Amino acid sequence: MSFLQAFKMALKSIANNKIRSFLTMLGVIIGVGSVITAVAFAQGSTKSITDSIEGLGSNLVTISITGRGSNRNITYEELKTFSEENSSDISMIAPIINSSMTLKAGSKTRDTAVIGTNEDYEFIRSRHVQSGRFILSFDNDYKLKTAVIGSAVANDLFAGQDPIGQQIKINGQIFKVVGLLQEISDGQDSSDDDQVIIPVTVAQRLGRNTRISNFTVQAAEAGTVETAMAKLNTYLTEKFGSSDAFSVRNQAQMLSTLNSITDTLMIVLGGIAAISLIVGGIGIMNIMLVSVTERTREIGIRKAIGAKRKNIMVQFLIEAIMITGIGGIIGILMGISCIRFIIGGLKITTPVYSPFWMTLSFGISLGVGIVFGLFPAYKAARLNPIEALRFE
Repeated sequence: MSFLQAFKMALKSIANNKIRSFLTMLGVIIGVGSVITAVAFAQGSTKSITDSIEGLGSNLVTISITGRGSNRNITYEELKTFSEENSSDISMIAPIINSSMTLKAGSKTRDTAVIGTNEDYEFIRSRHVQSGRFILSFDNDYKLKTAVIGSAVANDLFAGQDPIGQQIKINGQIFKVVGLLQEISDGQDSSDDDQVIIPVTVAQRLGRNTRISNFTVQAAEAGTVETAMAKLNTYLTEKFGSSDAFSVRNQAQMLSTLNSITDTLMIVLGGIAAISLIVGGIGIMNIMLVSVTERTREIGIRKAIGAKRKNIMVQFLIEAIMITGIGGIIGILMGISCIRFIIGGLKITTPVYSPFWMTLSFGISLGVGIVFGLFPAYKAARLNPIEALRFE
């Protein structure tokens, strides 16, 4: 029997049992589709974060102060003084206080991320305004209750109105909207468009917390990043009495950490994929064993008229591979649909299509067909033709 004949017989067997064949494929379809979708989500999220980090430039340094206690406090004035004394290596420094607060305008309310910072934040983080103005130095000097809002906040609280000059309440206190940030995430909730920026000195009083645990530094140029980091390390070590009280990272270190996390996530996804496909493979083996039992007389007849063990084995093995192969193709199509209509359509993150993972998933699905189809095929090939003909 030729390979083409075996292929046609396997295809006919699958067509004659459409529902059973589809249910057998289901494990492979879900396994392949979920892997492609999960990988696309992970890679898309990583790409978005990487693009954001790289978009800030190569001369960005971030500082995080860990732990609590009076010996871990640093004031805004101290940061300003340090920046001015080291202006040859540091061009800008922005303190950052992050919190979630309740906003109110008229009868509308919403919970939004509130960032307390200074005028340098606009240029360090490239968060420019499309109308109005950003936070200025005198806003912090005189503790003025001014606010720059994102488009998601503006669309919700001031739908169809110009927000500039309007008043909002943040945790019950009245602020004047002086600027509207440029839209970068299509005005989506829970994005960079869903935030309010206020003076850091006001944020300290509003949150009843004078402690600044994060700030961002922009080196004067790419060549002074290492010098700026060294000076920051020395200054903060003297300030806190220990180098364990803080961390200083530049862009390259942040990207390296991100890539390490992504690699770990890919390994986890690979493990999940392997488990899904193994479960699907076990289902295929079970169905193929049932098929061998149902077709015992057919196998006996074929052997009686001259079919060899190799012919029987190849037929059942091709059938198993076809089931997983078709399941793999449907799984790829399902994964692509999820990337396009769910990840991309709902704008969850940047849609990323990975030919490598699609090819790998399909290859694994074929491998599952071979591995889990071998035993049923071997069992069919080993049947005694006389006993097979007597089987009822």
